Amino acid sequence: MMPLLLIALAALSFSCNTQQQKKDTAEQSAFKGDIKLDVRDSKADWAPYIRKKAPKGSPNILIILYDDTGLAAWSPYGGRITMPTMDKLAADGLTYTQWHTVALCSPTRSCINTGRNHNLNGMGVITEGANGFPGYSCQLPKQTVTMAQILNDNGWSTFWLGKNHNVPETDLSAGGNKSQWPLQQGYDRFYGFIGGETNQFYPDLTEDNHAIEQPYGPEEGYHLSKDLADQAIKMIGDQKSANPSKPWFMWFCPGANHAPHQAPKDYIAKYKGKFDDGYDAYRKWVLPRMIAKGVLPKDTKLTDFNPMPADQVNPADYVRPWESLNANEKKLFSRLCEVYAAFSEYTDVQIGHIIDYLKATGQYDNTVIFYCADNGASGEGTPNGSVNENKFFNGFPDDLAENMKLIDELGGPNTYEHYPTGWAAALSTPFKMFKRYSNYSGGTCDPLTITWPKGIKARGEIRNQYHHAVDIVPTILEICGLEMPKVYRGVEQVPLSGVSMKYTFDSKPNDPTQKHVQYYCMLGTRAVWQDGWKAVAVHAPLTDKGHFDQDIWELYHVDVDRSESNDLAKQYPEKLEALKKLWLEEAQKNFALPLDDRTTMQIITTERPTEETERDLYTYYPHTSAVPEAVAVNIRGKSYKIIANVEITDANATGVIFAHGSRFGGHSLFIKDHKLYYVYNFLGITEQQLVSAAIKPGKYTFGVEFTKEKAGQYGESIGTTKLYVNDKEVGSGPMRIQVGKFTLVGDGLCVGFDSGDPVSKQYKSPGEFKGGTISFVKVSTGKEKYSDLATEALRALVTE
Repeated sequence: MMPLLLIALAALSFSCNTQQQKKDTAEQSAFKGDIKLDVRDSKADWAPYIRKKAPKGSPNILIILYDDTGLAAWSPYGGRITMPTMDKLAADGLTYTQWHTVALCSPTRSCINTGRNHNLNGMGVITEGANGFPGYSCQLPKQTVTMAQILNDNGWSTFWLGKNHNVPETDLSAGGNKSQWPLQQGYDRFYGFIGGETNQFYPDLTEDNHAIEQPYGPEEGYHLSKDLADQAIKMIGDQKSANPSKPWFMWFCPGANHAPHQAPKDYIAKYKGKFDDGYDAYRKWVLPRMIAKGVLPKDTKLTDFNPMPADQVNPADYVRPWESLNANEKKLFSRLCEVYAAFSEYTDVQIGHIIDYLKATGQYDNTVIFYCADNGASGEGTPNGSVNENKFFNGFPDDLAENMKLIDELGGPNTYEHYPTGWAAALSTPFKMFKRYSNYSGGTCDPLTITWPKGIKARGEIRNQYHHAVDIVPTILEICGLEMPKVYRGVEQVPLSGVSMKYTFDSKPNDPTQKHVQYYCMLGTRAVWQDGWKAVAVHAPLTDKGHFDQDIWELYHVDVDRSESNDLAKQYPEKLEALKKLWLEEAQKNFALPLDDRTTMQIITTERPTEETERDLYTYYPHTSAVPEAVAVNIRGKSYKIIANVEITDANATGVIFAHGSRFGGHSLFIKDHKLYYVYNFLGITEQQLVSAAIKPGKYTFGVEFTKEKAGQYGESIGTTKLYVNDKEVGSGPMRIQVGKFTLVGDGLCVGFDSGDPVSKQYKSPGEFKGGTISFVKVSTGKEKYSDLATEALRALVTE
């Protein structure tokens, strides 16, 4: 046997050597050592294994990216919202007046992350609107390597904090594919929230690749903006303690200014009465201030609040004139803007702690700081504002009397508010419209300051060159002396869409821009800019109107008409036709077709393929992470049953068995005061509940059955709900059920606890189940009878 074994080993060794010799990897060809049988006779060579170092003196890069902020909001641009940190950074660097985005958050992030246009990244819409077309898949292709990957490969540490919103909905769960998550996109660390929005007091937190609970609660002073700043300082400190010579790249994306607008009470108090004059007056007040600061030319005109024809406008985007409001509406609307302003300033102050840390540790002078926002002010509050933005995503109107009851709680944990469209238009002065409108600058023209004491000589100067979010990556590459590779990890790369802005560091305020073309496309709205001229298709988003071939086009010479107030389409028809042709060429080149203006409900409720086969029975277990709504059972617009096998071992057992959603919309099955409760919280308006008699220790199958009987006025499901203990009905009553999501991203589905914000006021999060054990919870949207599910569950109890 031994000779045969030796022969086999020799053959294997020969085979391995042959394969090794045939391998032609860069690492092996770079090896210059000498390999012998004995390590003592061999010569090592570490060179192929030493990671590339950034050139000596390379700067740190810090990108601060807010949400939902129009050009007229912040103090550096003349706005009424005090931004002490940004004011100092603007005074230490440059303020840009014509920097543009794509009018929506996820797509803008994809541009900043890769330097390619949003449709080239597959991010033609927010991830909740993904569709099966190349420009709208919401999955970053391998042909668009990220900024973090390039910097990481060249010696920078890379960090992402705060909002992500670039992970496909179907990949959000703990067991989902992680290829689109930050750590797989070149970031060493991540701390924040993966979805599009989150409660600032009870955030859905993720650290690196896994969900975590927040470190402390709002009763102890918790707010997400503070937590993110603390974590940012810690990450930089950790890195500098171990690798002091290594530069870093940090993308800091706070939840501000996205709904829910939430801030500490003392900051809200600072703005009391400051918006009582109303949004009409604000526009007239802020425009001269913007002109005086050099943000806008002297002859800039105000545009109309409602500039589009009535048959084109989405009714949810209409602006009600301030003087048409009654006293309560004015009081509520003013308060909503006070909260927004407080949220913005409070977050800016937290960012100030990061800047102070950089100064204290000698890093400030050689840190390039981009301070910007991802789209215009948000109009998602509708003409009437809201104390629960989730109503907007469910197509459900707000009620003034209901909202007024909560006016003293605005900005706190009990509200999820959003100001009305009037403030969105005012904070986007002097432009038309706001977020979601990529055709007008109200949706795309955003604040940007760049500060780099070591690399920019100018202090407190304005730059009027026209630029876009896709220009950030080329700027960073030039600053760092790097190039975007043509091939990355064996994949040929799509060329960058943008141009570097670094030339502006040494230019004069009105020197010509080096950018020449930028197309726009979002939710059915579209435009194209070329060398100071802009063609605009008149079309509103989310209208389900279609007929794009019938759109009227407008023409603006924005070099001399910054607010797009003077339509020149009739004077220069040939110019307009040339730009319309250019838009189509750019749209086809960037995969921007087909256009989609369907309603919010149509878009976000579209079923998308997952790794799991379609089913109507879901089983969930305790001691697992919350399951994100995108991949949890979908009960929207359907009848459903819930079955839970539970053993009560303590007469005082209490806590959550099953929960999904939050106080702003969701449902929960829990034990309290020895009784079984089922609560369906309808959009935070009312807690509909069923309650059992006292529950004694023992093994139980608890159940809920909702039978949809009809659709309500706003599409909500109306029907009857029954509560069961074992196979016996113990409660019954009418209920209405949301047809839309519980939240845009939301508190996930939980078994044995309720993550984040509690569904019901009758318990506090996490409401952990105690005094017994939960075997499983099943949720069915199928046609099987409740009795059959209960029988099967009871049978399982016997065998446990």
